[in-house]
Amino acid sequence: MKVFFLVLARDKRFVSEKIKELEGLGVPYLIVCGERLNHPNVVFRKPCGKYDAINFGFKFVPRDIDVVALNDVDTKINNLEAALSLFEMKNVALCFAKVLAKRGPQNLFLTMLRKLRKIVPIAASGDLMLIRYKVLKEVVPIRSCKAEDSYLLFKVLERNYKVADCDECYVIGEKTDTAEEEEEYKRRTVCGIYQALHYTKPPFFIKLFYFVLPFASPLLLVLGRKGYFWVRGILFGFTDYLRGDRAGTWQPYT
Repeated sequence: MKVFFLVLARDKRFVSEKIKELEGLGVPYLIVCGERLNHPNVVFRKPCGKYDAINFGFKFVPRDIDVVALNDVDTKINNLEAALSLFEMKNVALCFAKVLAKRGPQNLFLTMLRKLRKIVPIAASGDLMLIRYKVLKEVVPIRSCKAEDSYLLFKVLERNYKVADCDECYVIGEKTDTAEEEEEYKRRTVCGIYQALHYTKPPFFIKLFYFVLPFASPLLLVLGRKGYFWVRGILFGFTDYLRGDRAGTWQPYT
């Protein structure tokens, strides 16, 4: 099973650590970075969103690769072999790893998301997502979208491929430290998911979930301060989409 890592980096932070990690794993890789760095495995691309970095980087992926691993630069990978082993099943086209946060409101959210995703694959985890090369080739270029990971998930489901959620393979990463930061993160990702739904045709039950979400989100208020900012982020993200936001990067309204 030949795997190739396509790493997405907005700037040079964490790039040196990621290079050491991937070279320690012994896997071929390319880092698409928003800053110029003098390294043979790093290419420059002006930051225009992760969707654009994937579209750009895919042109450099060797054609004899079986699986492309899309990976955020600020993560630490554990037990990669568990995720790769799932591709021994021919019907598995996409696999995302479990994401762990050591602190902050993401810890509770990720636990809730994993439990819900066992029932309905409502969203992907782009921190580490593996997809068969031939399937990724079918769905690129990705359209301008702030939730490129869920866009890929919905495109895979649209084509009736199988998706796997691997708990044994996991990454450690930190997205937010405070509830206020979590609101902005939710606003961006929720808007992106509605963008992805607009561009794709996932199964009906996923569309139904997001139709209900804005109306059901106030139930999260029972979780206290975290829930309050989650509700705000969900509603603002949904409103941004309704206002016509189709940008692939975060552009907050003033």
